[in-house]
Amino acid sequence: MKFVIVGCGRVGAALAEAFDNGGHQVVILDTSTRAFDRLSAEFSGQAIRGDGTDEDVLRKAGAEGADVLLALTEGDNRNVMAAQVAMEKLSVGKTVAKINDPVRAAAYAELGIATVCRTTMLTDAVLAFLDLGETGMPSVIAPVPHVHEGETRSAVPAGAAAASGTAHVHAETRRA
Repeated sequence: MKFVIVGCGRVGAALAEAFDNGGHQVVILDTSTRAFDRLSAEFSGQAIRGDGTDEDVLRKAGAEGADVLLALTEGDNRNVMAAQVAMEKLSVGKTVAKINDPVRAAAYAELGIATVCRTTMLTDAVLAFLDLGETGMPSVIAPVPHVHEGETRSAVPAGAAAASGTAHVHAETRRA
């Protein structure tokens, strides 16, 4: 698979290494060349300095037609912009935007953008560890397109591994 990662922070670098070690094609972008210091000397993918919200930069990085684009910068808006460009202009198969503000998740789902909210994930993990329940807010939001009345498509691949506990998934249906 071909992965394009926008943002070479800790999460971006760790995922780039994991995908690279799995034999996948990986391109990682960041606006700072110093961010690439997080990558090991064994990383065989491409590291490109550039703005992942810029369509031309993404095209030059080979994002057009990529299997997956992960937008993992520290800014919710930048991540959503990168995901939108990838979906609407570059025909990327799947996009995921990391967000910090759980209140924004539903609005992004309306745009058709899958999100992962680290704020909710970490809060739920701590509450579960302390046996104090959970927030009740979804930490992973995967919009589900409307197919036909009473029929939906799963956003979770069959046989996917899951952590123990409760997963909150928010699904939006959209008419074609």
